Amino acid sequence: MRHSPVTPSLWPVPLADGTGRDVPLVAVAHGSRDPRAAATVEALLDEVRLARPGLPVRTAYLDHATPSLGQALSGLDAAVVLPLLLTEAYHSRVDLPAALNEARARDPRLRVRYGATLGPHPLLLATLERRLAEAGVAAGDPDTAVVLVSAGSSDPRANAVVAGMARSWSRATCFPRGLSAGPRTPGGWWAVTAAYASAAEPTPAQAVALLREAGAPRVAVAPYLLAPGYFADKVRRSTLAAGADVVADVLGPAPELAEVLLERYATAARAPAGAAAS
Repeated sequence: MRHSPVTPSLWPVPLADGTGRDVPLVAVAHGSRDPRAAATVEALLDEVRLARPGLPVRTAYLDHATPSLGQALSGLDAAVVLPLLLTEAYHSRVDLPAALNEARARDPRLRVRYGATLGPHPLLLATLERRLAEAGVAAGDPDTAVVLVSAGSSDPRANAVVAGMARSWSRATCFPRGLSAGPRTPGGWWAVTAAYASAAEPTPAQAVALLREAGAPRVAVAPYLLAPGYFADKVRRSTLAAGADVVADVLGPAPELAEVLLERYATAARAPAGAAAS
């Protein structure tokens, strides 16, 4: 999957009042007690700063780390708030809009534009292929079955998005549950199946075992996770124990993710202020 360059026509994005100043970008991550997670978020935002010099970029966290969203918005008269989340679920639909409404209640002059989550987006599949290639797995290897692992959610819509990503990633017929025999299109992955580190099934270990039982020559695990931490460590341990041959790294500060962030920024900056946070 090819990585296309950032499109310069998307910016600069002027404020609604026509001043021509860049609207600050406030990126909100989930947060973790693991310091590797915050370091990864900062490295990703450094990629954004390199790609877009002069754009004010701030970090915020929902939990376990500082600054909070309210703290990150302090002193701003306008901002584009982007969730560093991979699927639409409770945090993006409920937690973040509530926090934005609280910030606007404290300062009614604050103009906030709320952007979309990072995924789904075709460039995220490119990032997954980048990480697999770094682990020695060629994109679309017909002898490799891939387990696409997300954190999982109690919201079935979020899990369905990940399952849809698995289907679209594979140019072969995918059997995510039973993996029964059937025709496959030559030239694509042996199969691609979704798995969930929590709240849903199959678990990553179950998915690896099912692929092994179905006769997959090689099984590679592709974590659909932004940063290292509890889930990433658990996925690596459990899938290797279940028979996975390769476990790729998390998405991390890949240039494709920086491009997605800037695309989400440009789209949100042109939306009516505060509309998505109401």
